[in-house]
Amino acid sequence: MTKLFNISEVSKIINLYDPLKKKPLNHVIRYWEKEFKQIKPKKINKRRYYSIKQVEIIKMIKFLLKNKGMTIKGVKNLLESNVNKLDDHNILSLKASYYKTDIKYKSKKLLEKIKKIKSYGKKNSS
Repeated sequence: MTKLFNISEVSKIINLYDPLKKKPLNHVIRYWEKEFKQIKPKKINKRRYYSIKQVEIIKMIKFLLKNKGMTIKGVKNLLESNVNKLDDHNILSLKASYYKTDIKYKSKKLLEKIKKIKSYGKKNSS
């Protein structure tokens, strides 16, 4: 059985939330569902659930729109032409750039967790 994520979990995974209110921007993902035929969540009891593959597609869409500044029409054309299956070893490819950004984000989160664990073990010196 594959793991499914609800829409709020997907928002957290792709770092899509309102910085002031700290709330997930689920409406953005729902809008992208309407725009991109590649996003097809399973609906169980009127709730959306996304597979890992769906989350990766949503991550790619967010990266292309937000980081690369592409338009929705441009991203649609890219996804429909299967350009997201570019050679991963080509450093200039969009997918390589996407992975580079993704790895930087994950590394930053890991370092934050390590610092938190290290500081938790230290005694307060007053």
